[in-house]
Amino acid sequence: MASELSLSVPADVSTSSHLRAVQFMEMQRPWWNLYGVRVRPFPAFGSTSDKPFVDTALIHRCLPDELLFEVFARLPPYSLGKASCVCRKWKYTIRNPTFWRSACLKTWQSFGAMENSRIVQRMYEGSWRRMWILRPRLRTDGIYVSRNTYIRTGVAEWKVTNPVHLVCYYRYIRFFPSGRFLYKNSSQKVKEIIRCMNFRASKADCVFNGRYTLSDDKVEAAIMYPGVNPTVLRMRLRLRGTTVGANNRLDVLSLVTSGLNDSELKDGGDDMLGIVEGWREDETHNPDVPAISHRRGLAPFVFVPFEEVETSVLNLPVEKMDFYVPG
Repeated sequence: MASELSLSVPADVSTSSHLRAVQFMEMQRPWWNLYGVRVRPFPAFGSTSDKPFVDTALIHRCLPDELLFEVFARLPPYSLGKASCVCRKWKYTIRNPTFWRSACLKTWQSFGAMENSRIVQRMYEGSWRRMWILRPRLRTDGIYVSRNTYIRTGVAEWKVTNPVHLVCYYRYIRFFPSGRFLYKNSSQKVKEIIRCMNFRASKADCVFNGRYTLSDDKVEAAIMYPGVNPTVLRMRLRLRGTTVGANNRLDVLSLVTSGLNDSELKDGGDDMLGIVEGWREDETHNPDVPAISHRRGLAPFVFVPFEEVETSVLNLPVEKMDFYVPG
């Protein structure tokens, strides 16, 4: 049926149409060479744009763009944000996703490069800078400080006075991108304690290290207090910020101390968080060390950058700190 309905086409007609098609494909089209080439429009007569542009800033005339890029690549992310306020050129240079990609991969290195790439495409429209600003993260360029106070009754003297004492102490936490953190309780000010908040601290400094996990804005952390009856401290924290992307507050949801048995002490090592994962709040594995949920000393942690340690208001004496509210 198909062969009966088909029409015969003369050979000369098919040959001529094929020739016209070949001539059309081989036609010279010089404008094709302009695709992808930026052509500067011709300015109007008397316009200021026809004059050569000269940057008036001395640093831009003396410092090549390649060196400026290398300088920005070595700045921490928060310094990049401050540098973007200097001028328009720096602002658009710092918008380069290379800077923010390296900052995100370093901050969330425990997730891996592939998982971070999927997250930035799925949740942040492929913008590493947007991911850096909006995704909750624990800051590593400083220390989190919680200031706690309580009233302690003193010893009555001659039944005339009944003194009370205002006791002030601090909790310090310093996080690292590798998933480890340092913790210390002390009555010393932040400028006095910052020098020992590192992994080289001696046992006399009473700086304990542990591991933490961050899921959305929830932080799970655990450390072990050594001694005759080793005790594990479990912390549940909530991360927030006073402004978008600040991540400068940690609310204490719970502080629980529990006991460990001998097998857990041998198998745990530094990873106490893996040992206590899934424990109930009132669970303990040593009858000599009961599980205690602490209801005091739950003041929010405030973030103090390293460059503000010496000038922070947390260094003020107790009598001048009554007005202090973490926010």
